[in-house]
This record gives sequence, C-alpha cells and structure tokens, in this order.
Amino acid sequence: MRKNTFSSFRWLKNQRKAVVTTVDKKIPNGLLEEQEQQTVVLLPRSPSTSKTYIPIPVDCLEEETRIRSADDCKLFREEFNSLPGGYTQGTCEEANREDNKDKNRYPNILPYDHSRVVLTPLDGNPCSDYINASYIDGYTGQSKFIAAQGPKEETVADFWRMIWEQKSATIVMLTNLKERKEDKCYQYWPDQGCWTYGNVRVAVEDFTVLVDYTIRKFCIQYQATDGSKPSRLVTQLHFTSWPDFGVPFSPIGMLKFLKKVKNVNPSFAGPIVVHCSAGVGRTGTFIVIDGMIDMMHQEQKTDVFGFVSKIRDQRSQLVQTDMQYSFIYQALLEYFLYGDTELDVSSLEGHLQKLHNTNAPFDRVGLEEEFKKLTNMRIMKENMRTGNLPANMKKNRVLQIIPYDFNRVILSMRRGQEFTDYINASFIDGYRQKDYFIATQGPLSHTVEDFWRMAWEWKCHSIVMLTELQEREQDKCFQYWPSEGSVTYGNYTVEIKGDTMCDTFSLRDLVLTFGPDKQTRLVRHFHFHGWPEIGIPAEGRGMIDIIASVQRQQQQSGNHPIIVHCSAGAGRTGTFIALSNILERVKAEGLLDVFQTVKSLRMQRPHMVQTVEQYDFCYRVVQDFVDIFSDYANFK
Repeated sequence: MRKNTFSSFRWLKNQRKAVVTTVDKKIPNGLLEEQEQQTVVLLPRSPSTSKTYIPIPVDCLEEETRIRSADDCKLFREEFNSLPGGYTQGTCEEANREDNKDKNRYPNILPYDHSRVVLTPLDGNPCSDYINASYIDGYTGQSKFIAAQGPKEETVADFWRMIWEQKSATIVMLTNLKERKEDKCYQYWPDQGCWTYGNVRVAVEDFTVLVDYTIRKFCIQYQATDGSKPSRLVTQLHFTSWPDFGVPFSPIGMLKFLKKVKNVNPSFAGPIVVHCSAGVGRTGTFIVIDGMIDMMHQEQKTDVFGFVSKIRDQRSQLVQTDMQYSFIYQALLEYFLYGDTELDVSSLEGHLQKLHNTNAPFDRVGLEEEFKKLTNMRIMKENMRTGNLPANMKKNRVLQIIPYDFNRVILSMRRGQEFTDYINASFIDGYRQKDYFIATQGPLSHTVEDFWRMAWEWKCHSIVMLTELQEREQDKCFQYWPSEGSVTYGNYTVEIKGDTMCDTFSLRDLVLTFGPDKQTRLVRHFHFHGWPEIGIPAEGRGMIDIIASVQRQQQQSGNHPIIVHCSAGAGRTGTFIALSNILERVKAEGLLDVFQTVKSLRMQRPHMVQTVEQYDFCYRVVQDFVDIFSDYANFK
C-alpha cells in the first residue's frame, strides 16, 4: 500500500461553506449547499450523458481523486453529470396510483414497478401492497439493501410491516427527524417502552448515543391472524452527522459507522433497510461506499461510475449531488490510504510489540511510520482567516496554532467593538458528544478576561490545565486564578474556595461571578503536574486518574464543554483529549483506534498530539489502563 499521502481533504477547500451566524455560534459538523427545498431538488444535468468511465485500480485511486478534485472539482461534476438519470429505466405506475400518491414523501422520488418492495395486501385492498421502497443490489448479492424514504406518519405501520415481512434485522437511518426546520422523517419508534404500529409491536430494548451515530435495539413482535406473537430483534443505526444536501465533514465517522453496520447485521437476515428522507441521496451514497469497499477487497479496483449507473436502474436519482459523488471517492481513498486501524484491547499488547520492533521487516508499519502519516496531513491555512486577522494576531500565543474558522469558539461580540468575538480556542468532539471539549491556549495577560468570558458564556464547569505557569524559564501561561481571596478581570470575578493536592494534580474549587447580574458558578480546576514541556509523564496512572476525576465532575455538573489547555493548546492538550476519547471507547466497546482518534483531532485543530512520544504515550496509557482494571473489567 502506498505511503505517500496527499491531503484527502484538499477538495473541501473550495466547497461552499455554511455561514456562521451569531445565533448558531457554530456551523453543523459538515458542509452544506445552501439550498432550501420542499420537493427534492433534482440538479440540472449536462447533455454529455454518453461518456463512460472505466474502473480505477486502487493504486491509481489517489492520483485519480487528485485530478478530479482540481479546479473546484470540475471533473467530478462532469463525471456525475454523465450518469444515467431520470425515469428512463422503468415505469412507476403503482407509485402514481391515486390511493398511493399520499404515501410518497416527495412527488418526484418514486420507486420503479420492477424493483419496488411489494407488501402482502391487507383485507383485499389492492393498494395496501405499496410502500415507497426499492430493492438494491450490493456489489455481491442481489437485493442486499432496501432503499426507502423516511416514513411519514401515515406510512409507519407499512414500514414496520415491511421490516417484518422482509426479515430485515438492521435499519440504517441517515437523516435527522428535522433539518433546517423541515420535517425529514417521522419518528417511527418509541423513545421508551413499547408502541404498536399496525400489527407490529415495537419495544425499546437498549440505546447507545455516540458522537456520530446512535444505536437503538428493538424487540419487534408480530400479531399474526392465528393469535401467535413471534418476535425478533432489530437494530437501528442512526447516523446523525450528515447534513441534508451536503456531506459529512470527513469520511472517518461514516467508515466507522459502515463497519458497525456490517458487524451488527446477522448473516441470516433479510435485506438491510437504508433510508434518509427521500431514500436516494444519502441512501445511495452509503450503498455505493459499501459496494465499492467490497470491490476493492475482491478486485483491487473501484468502479463508482459503473456501480451508481447500475443501481440507478433499480431506483432513480441514487446519489443525488456531485458533492455526494465526490464524497464517495474521499471515503474510498481514506479507506485505501489508512485501512482499518481499529484494535480489540486483547490484541493491543501484540500490536505494541509490533510497533516498537525496530528489526521488523520493512512492510511492518512502525510507530514512526504510523505517526508520519498524521504529520503528512495538510493544515488548512485558508480556514484560519479569523485568527490571522491583524486585530486578532496578538491574541495568539503561538502563530502556527490558530483555530479553524469552522469550529472556533465564538464569543458574543461586544457592542461597538469589532473582533471581540475571537479567542484562540476550538470546539473538539468527544466520544459520545459533539463539542464536548474546548481546546485552547494558556491565557495571556491580555486574554484572561476573554478566557473567563468563554467559560461563562459556554457554561463550563471544568478546566484542565496541563502546563506549569513557567517552564524552562519561559512564561507558558498567565495565572488566571487567585492564590488566595479573589481577583477581577473586567466583568468577571474569580474567587478561590479550596486547593487540594491529589497524587498527580491540584484540584482547585473556584467561584466565577458575572458582575453585571451577580450570578455565580462553581468551576473545578484540575491542574496536572509532572508533564514536562518536552517529553511525556513518567507513567500513565496519573493521566487515568485525572481523566476519571474530570468525568465524575462532568456527570455532576451537566456535561457542558470541558476547557483543556496546555501552553499553545495542541500537544499536551491533544494528547489529553485523545486519551479521554480512547479510554471512553475502551470502557464502552473494548475497542480502540489511536490512529483515527488523533487524525480526527488534527482535522479539528492543527498539531493536536504533536510528537511521536505523545502518540506512543496514548498507546501506553491504554495498556496501563487495561493492566490496572483487567482484574474486574471483562475485556473480550
């Protein structure tokens, strides 16, 4: 596999961005095309539909993607516009019947008669066999999927009847119920307990909320005419990070999600039901990525154009925009370049030995090799405009570490004072929650008030400090809390109520008061000692302890963002956040992916986890964690 990496995300550069408003504070985690629609907007097509594209060997995928991404993705658009479209592949007579018209969410997205899912008719009603859903082939295997629209209130019973009759065990949901104030899908499951839809009783067994997707497990029971009530388990995997008419910010979450879908779906089950709102754009994109990864494994090549053309014979408009089309290539390139780097904790020790074995054959990926792939990621300097404005430059401690515009922490603008909404701080996703952390630099003397303003406006109750005030005779952070009594910065007064020394960190109880209305808030300050500016802590136990303490505090104070800082807010800060996310996943799933965790952090803030020592430390702390807790934690 080739090791040289061009930035997979260069293509993002010129895509249209969602506009940040002071109301939103932060754009959604993805790219949007600003396009409001009531029916599904079908994009204009170019007349050059006769052109075809040959399969691409995986070794050429990187170069081919680079060529297509050039000139604002011009060749991607051309390729997408050459796909067969429209209703040329068959009739839609059943969908257009008067009794069925109201069952369609969008009047211009209809299943073909030859590939539609036919339900068992009810009570002699000939139209009761209709649902807006189509069988779609996988790369191998016919009718591997059912592509469906998001159920409407009046079609929920039909939806569950389809799940039962088709023996489907897995539902893939790729839309949120509401997006940009529009209803995209009716909630077809109960939040808790059980509910009956037609002849199918749906009971919630379990649910898990993660940062990009939620997993819900249902026990469904069918009320048969003979009085029997057979039951089955159905898993719904709901991907929540995909903006309508756009694409996720990066393919990492989607690939992780797809792997989960493959692992969850039993081999004996019927088709996997995939739906978004209309059942064509996001639904088609998901099905194509799945098929092309299978093709990569079997034939060492991909044929996105051919595969989309083929499945459009089964449902029109699958893969709806050129953005979605180019996202498929990004996901396949990501998969090809980095593969599956997930580990079960039981194989961690062997993996670490391999990473540290300097005499290993050349095809073994050593630790340096693995880390080098991360440092080859391009830093998106064109996305740091706000931090680089002349008025904001002096607020940055280190000129290379500036937050990206799309996830920077925005403060309220002071009346009549321009640029007062800027602080060098980035929102960073946690394992279960978006924007769970705020990664920031150690305050400077003239940014302390902004620091406390950020803590106040974003309702932060926990601050993690990973630097000393001075290191190697250099100032690394301004002391932003009082050693005793209280201190005031602008509108904010900070009072110290307690200072306790734990094994490896100081725990300070601070009361933050907002002057104008005298409101107060308790803030816990966790100050970790023993992490030199160059190097890593002597052992991992202290890190495990402080992460556990911060999590306990978070549960008690309502899970608002945790402020984490070192001096510049990248190396030690990134390592702490990476470890928090990795350990959380180890506890929940017995799995870890150090490489993709750090890669994802580096896409959210430059230079997160700065050195190969810090990267290695992430692995070693997990090993310490497993060793410490293996007595009573049953890791597979």
